[in-house]
Amino acid sequence: MKGSTKVLRVIAILLLGMTAAMNLLGGTGTYCAAFSSNVGYRMAFKAIMDYRWIYQIVMVGTVITGVAGILALIKVIRGKVNAFRFTMIVLIVGTLLGGTQFFASMILRGKATPANVKFFTNVVTLVYFFILGLPGIKDKVDFSNPSDKSEKNSAGGLVAFLAGITTLTIFSWAGPSHTFFGENWVYVFETPLVIVGTVLIVGGFLAVLREILNYLSEKAAMLEYKI
Repeated sequence: MKGSTKVLRVIAILLLGMTAAMNLLGGTGTYCAAFSSNVGYRMAFKAIMDYRWIYQIVMVGTVITGVAGILALIKVIRGKVNAFRFTMIVLIVGTLLGGTQFFASMILRGKATPANVKFFTNVVTLVYFFILGLPGIKDKVDFSNPSDKSEKNSAGGLVAFLAGITTLTIFSWAGPSHTFFGENWVYVFETPLVIVGTVLIVGGFLAVLREILNYLSEKAAMLEYKI
């Protein structure tokens, strides 16, 4: 497989993995606004109380879309015949749900973090896969063929690394929209978030480093053989 094609597939797997993770985490994270009966939460989200049904639908739909995104990722990696079409459907649904929450939050609360991150992640991935489906590119990046081991490991490592960074920095980028009564409520989950984020970063870095070293080793062996 040509290097440019391999890079395009790795980026596709990376974006799809990040999008599935954002949908799954973003969907479950909407529970406080959609269903929580805690007095503190109800006071914090009083601006949307008459429209909670929107968030309830979005939450359930986004969690389902996140799970579907994982299935799409598996289809892309394994090279299933309908992988591209299934992925596009998942990304379109994810974008519509993310856009609904984003604009609803902006209108009702005046802020949409972290829903805006989830929405734009879906948009970027959808646009990227749309480009890969264009004539002239579609034949080169055929998702009906399985990814090789290096693609899986590289993309998986990058997804884990970026997910780790996202997890460790969530206190700053999600904090402003989750600060109520002078307290950043994201810190309620500080310990598990720090542990998970650190494990993801270290594991992802090691996976990518191993693939880089393997690639350099193969190149050195080929060069030595030619000499």
